[in-house]
Amino acid sequence: MNTLERNRGLTRRMLLSRASALGASFVVGAGFIAAADAAWATETQHLSPETFATLVQMARDIYPHDHVSDEFYVIAVKGYDTAEAAADIEAGIAALDGAARGRGYAGYLGVAWERDRVELLRAIEESVFFQSIRGGLVTGLYNQKALWPLFGYEGESFSHGGYINRGFDDINWL
Repeated sequence: MNTLERNRGLTRRMLLSRASALGASFVVGAGFIAAADAAWATETQHLSPETFATLVQMARDIYPHDHVSDEFYVIAVKGYDTAEAAADIEAGIAALDGAARGRGYAGYLGVAWERDRVELLRAIEESVFFQSIRGGLVTGLYNQKALWPLFGYEGESFSHGGYINRGFDDINWL
């Protein structure tokens, strides 16, 4: 270990390589979460990093798109990291983690299979917490212009004369 590592602890490279060796999706630290296998990170202001990471996984499980990277889900849930929402989000995630622990997991992020995580979400889908997250994700995720090309959406069409003459039926992913 060199002097820099001894004085500063783990370097970013060391942290990410260890997380990826363990198979972790997210690296959770003091006030931040980062991708173990991609080049993004975000700081949290009012939510704990663990809660935020769970919220990102929950968003991915509610609206799963294999071709959409986690960074877009992070952007979608960033709006929940407010002082007004923090207590409700922390409580909702704590309940979700408790339900996962009740089934023998370390928490929601400890549930390896998507099918099992979806079962946990179905159990709470009538709750105000779940409906709030699900409803907010519709706009938080799908209003990101950078995602539109991935879904074949070219944007509004009124200013171009409508969709009829602009390939309204050219979607190739359905």
